[in-house]
This record gives sequence, structure tokens and C-alpha cells, in this order.
Amino acid sequence: MQAAALRRHLLDQHHLSPASSAAISAFRSAAQPALAPQGTHRRSSRLKWRVDLTGGWLWDVGFGGADGARYMSARAPAVKGAGHLVRKGTGGRSSVSGIVATVFGATGFLGRYVVQQLAKMGSQVLVPFRGCEDSHRHLKLMGDLGQIVPMKYNPRDVNSIKTAVAKSNVVINLIGMFFLRHITVILKSHSTYVDLISTGREFETRNYGFEEVNHHMAEQLAMISKEHGGIVRFIQISALGASASSPSRLLRAKAAGEESVLKEFPEATIMRPATLIGTEDRILNRWAMYAKNWGFLPLVGGGSTKIQPVYVVDVAAAIVNSLKDDGTSMGKTYELGGPDVYTIRDLAELMFETIREWPRYVNLPFPIARAIATPRELLLNKVPFPLPTPSNFNLDQINALSVDNLVSENALTFADLEIKPHKLKGYPTEFLVSYRKGGPSFGSTVSEKMGSADVAPRF
Repeated sequence: MQAAALRRHLLDQHHLSPASSAAISAFRSAAQPALAPQGTHRRSSRLKWRVDLTGGWLWDVGFGGADGARYMSARAPAVKGAGHLVRKGTGGRSSVSGIVATVFGATGFLGRYVVQQLAKMGSQVLVPFRGCEDSHRHLKLMGDLGQIVPMKYNPRDVNSIKTAVAKSNVVINLIGMFFLRHITVILKSHSTYVDLISTGREFETRNYGFEEVNHHMAEQLAMISKEHGGIVRFIQISALGASASSPSRLLRAKAAGEESVLKEFPEATIMRPATLIGTEDRILNRWAMYAKNWGFLPLVGGGSTKIQPVYVVDVAAAIVNSLKDDGTSMGKTYELGGPDVYTIRDLAELMFETIREWPRYVNLPFPIARAIATPRELLLNKVPFPLPTPSNFNLDQINALSVDNLVSENALTFADLEIKPHKLKGYPTEFLVSYRKGGPSFGSTVSEKMGSADVAPRF
């Protein structure tokens, strides 16, 4: 009775548009028989109403009990060119964008920036996580009250994945992203290590391999999202250079994942970002720490491999922009590389310049680097204890560096998503000042010497 009175109050007192009032009335009259089957109390369906005062209406169903599955197709299925997903509103964090996004891998490097950009436009973001309860706490501050919703899940449990996407209309898969942060925790009740795959890695562990994380899990998410019936957009984050002919097993698994996702969900959008650069990255931070501790930096193959590193904020903006279009990005693949091409040595020079250290290198030919990295790969599943995490000598990463990794000539890029990527010199790499021997204020920062046009805005 109280719920009915509340709905009448909303209709009578808030002056909803005639179209919204008619839509709500039509839905209530059509849904009443289905919501209260014979012999079942009406409350068992746990129907929750949310009125969108911007001119539309939303409804959510708590998927509990045996009756939950029939409500999974309540929203319109993905239709290419069906119109803009983002609804009316002021665009701020307290508005209602209409996006309810489940972001798998949200606790990782790229994930935090995607969540931040979704939340600041008024989207509700569901954050599936594993392990420690503190792994997602930094994300809750990015959105308005109640808009960031952490959810415990198991990537090997189909039911927990279905629960995570049950109320969403957008699914973004960041699991297994390239060059992301890695975290390992120890369960108190067990002696085994549990790897948080939601934060990504560029190496295999005893529990998870490249094929399972980057191929089979992506395929499973796409299949569940398609069966859901109400997922309007599915975005799969792959990696630049993903190819079935790549010398890297990781990139081959990424390519297989892309193919499987498009097979299960043909309207999916594929994003292939290059090496990500940012405050929490696993390339410049790792190099700077190694150089500070040992006084030199090893360069595999002399550092001659060409790459196209990109600022992580630009990649997050590209993902959000693909949700704002009228469906033109659905079913397409984008290669997201930075505006400048660097060799590994050039990027190392930028790192040394920023931390104010004299560059010292040790050139390692590929055969020697592979010989150093091979023992871990051979012993990974043959010893009864966890092996050390590879830092600079990761066999699969060494194989990936044997070929250049650049944006293809005719590929869709940032320009097709109306984004101008930032140059790395300046704010995107200014986090490295923390590695200066005289402290962050030692000397002048790079951005202070450059024009403000090249400095990325602070979020």
C-alpha cells in the first residue's frame, strides 16, 4: 500500500510529462498479471520502480527466486543505429544518464578511469570484484551516493556473472588488460595464493592462463550478455597488436577473444589500446624503480622496437564516447594509439629526463633475454609453490617486443571517436617526479617548461 501511494504521489505532484505518465500507466496495467501469478504473493517479484524526472522512466527487478529469469529481457535488445543511449540531463554526477554499466575489471588501472568518466556523467556503475573488500573503495568516491555499486563475484561462476549484469544495459570487459596493475592476496583460511584477475596482468600464474582470462572469459561474458536480452552495448577491451599470427601468446589469446566476442555478440565494440601510460602504469613506474635501485635499465633488443604508447585517460574517454554515439561504433574495432611513435629507448629517455637521472643502459639481445626468462615458464606448473612475479624479464612480453606494435594504416582510431589524444610529454608522465632523488619539487617539471595546450586537464 505504501509503494502504491508513493507512485501516485510521484505522478500527481511532480508534473511528469504526459508521455511518461502514459508509459508508466501502460506498463503497470500490462505488468500486473505477470507480477502476481496464481498462488504467489505479489511482493515475491520484488519489483522496484525508479522514476526518471527528465522525461523517461526506468524499472528494475530484483532477480530473486525462480521467477527472476523471465524479467531479464525487459529492456530493448541491442539494435544498431537505434538512437543515443545517453538520456536527457545536465550531464553532471547528480544527473541520470540512463546508463547502468557493469564494468568487469573496474578495480584495475584502466578500470578506475572508466568508472570515473561514467560516474561523473550520472551513470550507475556496478563493480564486480574478487578478494579484499578494500579493492574497490577508491571507486565509491567517484560517483554520487549509491551510484557505484560493488558486487562480489567469481569469474568461474556463471550465476554470479549473471547476477552482476542482471540490471545493466551496458557491459564493459576490462579483464586481462595489457600492462595493468597486478595484486596478489593470501586467503586466511588457505595457504594458496589467489590472483585478482580483475586487475589484469601481462604474465601467466598457476591459477589463470592467457587463454582462459583473455579468450574464454570474454566469450562467456559476451554469451551471457546476449542471452540477457537487455544489454544495449558490449565493449571488449583487447590490445593493440592482437593477431592470430603474433609471436606473443597473450596477443594471440586476445585475438581469439575478439573473434569469440563478435561471434556471440555481433554488435560488440572492440577497443585495442596500445601500451597504457598513467600514474599507476606498469612500464614507466617499473622502469623508474629499477633505475633508482640498480642505477641502469636493461633494454631488450637494444630498445629498437617501435610502440605507440597512449595516455590512459584518452582510452577511458574513447570508451565513454562510444556509448554516446547513435550506434555507429557498434560492431567495429578501434585501434587506440598515442599521437607519437616511440622506440623503447626513446620512452626510456623520457623517463630518465623526468626523474632527473643520467641514462644508463644495458643492451640485452633477444636470445639472452629469453634465456633469462625461460626458467620461470618451465617451472610455473611443475613446482608446489608460487614463483616470483616477473618484472623486466617476462618471456611472453619479450616475444611481443620482437616486432613493432603500431596502429594499422586504415584502422579506426581516436579521430573516429572525436578525441584528440594527448602527447606523453607533460602532465601524462609528470607522476614520475616522485622518483627524483631530491623529491618531487627538485628542479622544474616538464609541464612547467611547455605550453598549457600540451598539458592534459586534471580530473
